[in-house]
Amino acid sequence: MWLRLFFLLLYFLLLFMLARIFEAVVWYETGMISTQLVDPVSLSYKKLKTILETRGLGYSGLAEKRDVSELVEKSGELTHGELYSAMKKETEQTDAGDLSSTNFSGEMHFYELVEDTKDGIWLVQVIAQDRDALLSPSNWGKMVQKVSQFGIRTGTFNCSNDYRSCIRRGWQRSTLIMSVPQTSSSKGKVMLREYNGRRIETEHIFRWMTSHVSQRIKTLRQSEQLKEEWCFDPAHPVKMFLFARLAQPPAFFSSLSVKFTGRIDFIFVDIRHWDNYSSLSEIGVTQGPAYILKMPEGIYRYGNSTGEFLSLVAMDTFLRSVQPEVNDLFVLSLVLINLLAWMDLFITQGATVKRFVVLIRTLGTYNSILLVSWLPVLALLQLPYLDALYGYSLKLLRYADTTSLASLVRADWTFYSSHPALFLSTYLVHGLLVDYFEKKRRCAVRNQEDSTTNLEWLASLWDWYTSYLLHPIASLQQLPSDHSDWDEDPNFLLERLAFPDLWLRPLVNMDYSKALPTWRFRAHCRVEGAGSDEEMDKETDSSRSDSESSEQTDESHDRGPPSGREPQGSSSAQDSRTHTDHAASSCRHGNRDLTSADRLPEHLPCDWSVWPRDVLHCSECVVCLENFMNEELLMGLPCGHAFHQQCIMVWLASGRHCCPVCRWPSYKKRLQRAAPSSSAEHSVQE
Repeated sequence: MWLRLFFLLLYFLLLFMLARIFEAVVWYETGMISTQLVDPVSLSYKKLKTILETRGLGYSGLAEKRDVSELVEKSGELTHGELYSAMKKETEQTDAGDLSSTNFSGEMHFYELVEDTKDGIWLVQVIAQDRDALLSPSNWGKMVQKVSQFGIRTGTFNCSNDYRSCIRRGWQRSTLIMSVPQTSSSKGKVMLREYNGRRIETEHIFRWMTSHVSQRIKTLRQSEQLKEEWCFDPAHPVKMFLFARLAQPPAFFSSLSVKFTGRIDFIFVDIRHWDNYSSLSEIGVTQGPAYILKMPEGIYRYGNSTGEFLSLVAMDTFLRSVQPEVNDLFVLSLVLINLLAWMDLFITQGATVKRFVVLIRTLGTYNSILLVSWLPVLALLQLPYLDALYGYSLKLLRYADTTSLASLVRADWTFYSSHPALFLSTYLVHGLLVDYFEKKRRCAVRNQEDSTTNLEWLASLWDWYTSYLLHPIASLQQLPSDHSDWDEDPNFLLERLAFPDLWLRPLVNMDYSKALPTWRFRAHCRVEGAGSDEEMDKETDSSRSDSESSEQTDESHDRGPPSGREPQGSSSAQDSRTHTDHAASSCRHGNRDLTSADRLPEHLPCDWSVWPRDVLHCSECVVCLENFMNEELLMGLPCGHAFHQQCIMVWLASGRHCCPVCRWPSYKKRLQRAAPSSSAEHSVQE
């Protein structure tokens, strides 16, 4: 989880650096930056019309270039970034052709999308029965293309599909119908308006639409009205003001008032015939046009930072970041969690089928957790006691989103969302680099599972699936994965606490037994550098004392009557039997992490050099309860206990895939603990 999050944050950092590189390249080639202003007089007539169409201002009747450039100046300052974005969008619309429009099948379809939604603007072309449409297919396509850039949805209602509905609504002839929410509250009343104009040109129809949409916005023409609206209102704390010398606000500004109904109030201040200009300077408006966001924390002048263009997409992104709703946060979290899950495709090593299976599992898990996590959040937001917390959260968010860094992030979001091919290609390149470095990092500790083919991994997956059907609890931890062999599994404790025989035995693949360590037991090995006979006598005396202490321990536990001293000839046999019992007991209680030098005498007649380093030293097999003999084949389990190879294989083949001593799973590797210090070894030996 943390590794995926690290790589995702690294990817976002690379995107941020790549955007800065693009800006540096553009500045080096053209000598201009995106926030640099452009003089409208220096532009061609075609570019000026493109800017007016993007902002949603009608230019019919303006034949001269000077009049068009003045209209551009009155609507707002023009930057190089806005000019580039407008020209690019026009080229994309020309290449894409006509956009799709909804075809209503009947009355219920029309009511569900147009009248019941109540959160957008619709333009519907009604075709009367046995009549032609008001707009030809080519003109209707131009109209759809023109209004779609302002978030206005379009559709066609053919009365031949539902003639009774057209009669009931009074649609006797082909016409155009526009639906606009009338109230300033969310899900307010929708009013249907019919176009009654004689001219059916696209520009006239668009002007008719913008005039009706602008009626939803408060229009101020006197200083007293401005003072009243400028005062703080707890019911409407965030307001968006437009100060301009225009007859009506631009279409993108009016369309945003519909999108942010109930969240932000949009107010248009007409300063063409303003009576008191000192009132404007008092609130910080020195010249027009100006887009001012009024918040409880202060005012913010929109258009001075990077990416803040006078277009619907740019201002919509800005306002959503300043005053988001729950749906905006949910969509953002959904995008981030899926990007995080897709990182698993490159982090997972092994067969291709394995990568996609793990990816599907991760996508399902992450999205399920996200949906379940949002349910209590939505429930908490309904509580009236958390209104203060919600207000403080929005205040903190507004402080963060009005900084220069936030404007750069919004500009990058707009740039990459308008270039999806660049976003996907950079994500793929980043994923391939992650895959390469993960292979290098795991090169030293690569296990056998990383080199399995697709068929082999599918076979192991089928074994796990069948085991899950027969034994769902025990087989949940056996899904093939890169980290299941090394991490401490919390399901192991639950399995230990559960009743072991109330479920069928899991079907576990026995291929893991091939990787278990095996060796030959060697006995009658002398200790090198034994020294003089005095040292041997000391060892004999110590062995006798150990034997006597063991006998006293047996007497204390009432295991038998006290026995006298045995003959001298049987002392060595008694010593070896005593040390053998001590080794067997240490094998049975092998969970303590002590080295062989700490737990066993050095003169035990066994060659421990042939034993694997991670296997605990013992001299008895707890399966058959027989001592190890010379040249017998032994096998060790991941937990560190050793047994006869034949005994433990019979034990594992019977379905008991765990250690007979500590019950650790025989297919699961165990993390190695640090060896004790040398000072501890000396203290134990003493």
